[in-house]
Amino acid sequence: MPTSALRFRVIGPGRAGRSLALALETVGWTLDRLIGRADDPTSAATGTDLLVLAVPDRSIAEVAASVNPGDAVVVHLAGSRPLTDLRPHVRVGSLHPLVSLPDPDIGAARLLDRCDFAIDGDPIVERIVAALGGVGFVVGDDRRARYHATAAIASNHLVALAAQVERLAESVGVPAAAYWRLMDTTLDNVGERGARAALTGPAARGDWATIQAHLRALPPDERALYGALSRAAATLAGLEWPPDLVEDDA
Repeated sequence: MPTSALRFRVIGPGRAGRSLALALETVGWTLDRLIGRADDPTSAATGTDLLVLAVPDRSIAEVAASVNPGDAVVVHLAGSRPLTDLRPHVRVGSLHPLVSLPDPDIGAARLLDRCDFAIDGDPIVERIVAALGGVGFVVGDDRRARYHATAAIASNHLVALAAQVERLAESVGVPAAAYWRLMDTTLDNVGERGARAALTGPAARGDWATIQAHLRALPPDERALYGALSRAAATLAGLEWPPDLVEDDA
């Protein structure tokens, strides 16, 4: 598909909007305008090729409805929202980068670094992915909520787990950074071998006595997460959780 440069506008000059704008400008596309809350978006889809709605998920439908249909293809960046949120526009698409965008500079660099994108709708989204040197995979409206839930697990839940590591590391006087190498190598193993083959530890070998000892050693408010994930690890290993191993009573 051709990747010739296009003109575009962005509604929503936050981290995602500015990251994409900077990345597209880097590859030669022309940013007509960044449109913020104080600006009138009525004519934003007129006189340009692409209009990106980089607004909160809950605001997509309202913002799309506030823009008069024009020449532009209207695209949102939400991972979970359907294309129907972009009514009344006819040429619409979705483009969700599967990467975190903490600020425009880092975000743009990540978007240009073989980024994976969930896409759907108008072929212009394929042109965007090609221009950025990324990889696109189609995720239709019927799968978008589950796709986005998976992304939340991969990113947000991983951070929540890291927070537990930080708390427990502090409680035993070990620098949390000492555990990050272990997490890094574990993720490397998953990438190379798949989750099941990468699984190690007491749940993988059915060492229930060690798991029980862990539960007794943990503060009460840390046991539920440890227990739930240990159960999941045991299931992944094909093992049955012992009925006498009760996390809540540890």
